[in-house]
Amino acid sequence: MPNSTASSAPCIRLRDLRMDFPIPGRRRETTRVLHDIDLDVPEGRLTAIVGPSGSGKSTLLLCTAGLEQATAGSIEILGTDVLSSTPRKQAAFRSENIGFIFQEYNLVSSLTVEDNIALPARLAGHRIPKSRVSDAMSRLGIAKHARRRPDRLSGGERQRVAVARVVANQPRVVFADEPTGALDLKSGHVVLDWLQALPAQGTTVLMVTHDPHAAARADQVVVMGAGRVHAIIPGGDSHAVSDAVLAAQSEDEAGEKS
Repeated sequence: MPNSTASSAPCIRLRDLRMDFPIPGRRRETTRVLHDIDLDVPEGRLTAIVGPSGSGKSTLLLCTAGLEQATAGSIEILGTDVLSSTPRKQAAFRSENIGFIFQEYNLVSSLTVEDNIALPARLAGHRIPKSRVSDAMSRLGIAKHARRRPDRLSGGERQRVAVARVVANQPRVVFADEPTGALDLKSGHVVLDWLQALPAQGTTVLMVTHDPHAAARADQVVVMGAGRVHAIIPGGDSHAVSDAVLAAQSEDEAGEKS
């Protein structure tokens, strides 16, 4: 079951988070992509981020995960102020506590499936039991591919390897950016089933998706618009998610015309 702290202390706490990107060809000029984001992500829950194209949803995820350096504000994960930490401390914190599932899979082509699954633990300086790697592969239906390399697998199988890596390494927080974006319907459902199951072991999942049906699997849905949090709604209803995204898009378009 989810951790008892899920209802009290947030796992991720963002305050006044801003992100500016330089404008190509315009020296010293920037454009603001994230505007003073305040957001609490509950522990031991699945939270989805949705929004129109260009709303800043993936930038928000990458800044929160520390893969992009935010311009200003504060980011706390598991009570640790990660934004003010040194790059070395940030990397160590991610290695110990965070798992990633991205559309690009991020598998090492020269390693076998089972070695890819065990890699995060090795990079963190410890090993996970082979039985845990085997169990993760069995759960995701990829045990027969254990000795294969990623280039011998389909896209859906590679994404299952990425999920198995998270299942085996048991990070406390998982960031997923469009994890089903390149998958067929069946493979996408398998990945979503496992993302939805992770909070049962106390893992917090923050997922970006463009798919209202995927977002509706979440406990809560953060709707982005024009680099701001437009709304936070409960999961469970894909139509409500679609309506909220359309409302954010309409508000963005009205702002551009005014």
